[in-house]
Amino acid sequence: MTVRTHTLANGLRIVTERMEGLQSAAIGIWVLSGGRHERPEQNGIAHFLEHMAFKGTKRRSALQIAEVIEDVGGYINAYTSREATAYYARVLEADVPLALDVVSDIVLNPVFDRGEIEVERGVILQEIGQALDTPDDVIFDWLQEQAYPDQPLGRTILGPAERIRAFGRDDLKGFVAEHYSPANMILSAAGAVDHDAIITEAEAIFGHLPKGRLHHPAPAHFIGGEHRVEKTLEQAHFALAFEGPDYTDPAIYTAQIYASALGGGMSSRLFQEVREKRGLCYTIFAQAGAHADTGMMTIYAGTSAEDLGDLTAITLDEMKRAADDMTEAEVARARAQMKAGLLMGLESPSNRAERLARQMQVWGRIPPLSEVVDHIDAVTVEDVRAMAAHMISTAPAALALYGPVAGAPDWQAIQDRRAA
Repeated sequence: MTVRTHTLANGLRIVTERMEGLQSAAIGIWVLSGGRHERPEQNGIAHFLEHMAFKGTKRRSALQIAEVIEDVGGYINAYTSREATAYYARVLEADVPLALDVVSDIVLNPVFDRGEIEVERGVILQEIGQALDTPDDVIFDWLQEQAYPDQPLGRTILGPAERIRAFGRDDLKGFVAEHYSPANMILSAAGAVDHDAIITEAEAIFGHLPKGRLHHPAPAHFIGGEHRVEKTLEQAHFALAFEGPDYTDPAIYTAQIYASALGGGMSSRLFQEVREKRGLCYTIFAQAGAHADTGMMTIYAGTSAEDLGDLTAITLDEMKRAADDMTEAEVARARAQMKAGLLMGLESPSNRAERLARQMQVWGRIPPLSEVVDHIDAVTVEDVRAMAAHMISTAPAALALYGPVAGAPDWQAIQDRRAA
């Protein structure tokens, strides 16, 4: 497998990886603007744009966009995150030029038909309604908002319904003009791809465009606190977050290994103690995520109203215990899980193309796999214990509760137990 990179004169970055033995490829454009690049009055517009990309271009109708890819057995999709919006396709090797043509067309040439805007507005409002009716989805939006209140990083990706109802064609065109420029894009491809051919095609498609500028969001500050919504539900939903390392901090590997050992699988401490031994929940997990300048370790569980107090106490006690007696066997298992997850995921060209784009966004280069594995292997038991001690004692925390949570411990009670 060979990674190659190239930058056009106008700043468009291209990264490809040839995966021998594959007959298919994934190719996409990552626009380095997502939810946290929106101004308050724009909240939700990046995601709205993602939807509108498939609703017609100057060359293709919405139906033609779908048909031209599906006629060759491929698929096309997109997603919006807080730091990027991605448009990508998966096709057979012979159809890579077609996929690049279609993906670039929906990114560069959307027509924003007013009728289609109204249709998609309704779709997004339904999506917002569905999220609000899904407790284990919406609680993470509330947790993010509580961790980063009154900040772009704390706002939902979908945006509030009142904003979605107000967006018009000029709003969409304005965001594209501001953010959709070559300097703010990465073209990534993996699988059965020809690097030189993609450069030639990209030059023809993008080369004439003005460079624009790379957008840097406002710095994020983890504040914390509590967000509690009482509602009659079968389960009480509990989400607790602690500030962690950003994705350029080498300590991110320690945080991820700690989260895995604490609540990353069936052998993890929280799963064993809370579910297997005590039967207090069906779902409980911990995970560590990161952004450009901050990170977050999150613990989630769903339980009954009467068991929520015990679950909260045990979770905090397990975090304290991890700071004292995390074992080499647990750390070794978490390292193995992390490496296996990484390597297994990279067997998919779609995952690999996404990883290439992400690495170009973060580091401006593609670190070899051996470098990443070395970072994982370098994490020691002492590192994990120190991370656990920091999380339970000094890291800012945020709490979100949803459901029959009137009797749940509040944020101050959690702070007191952390300090005890």
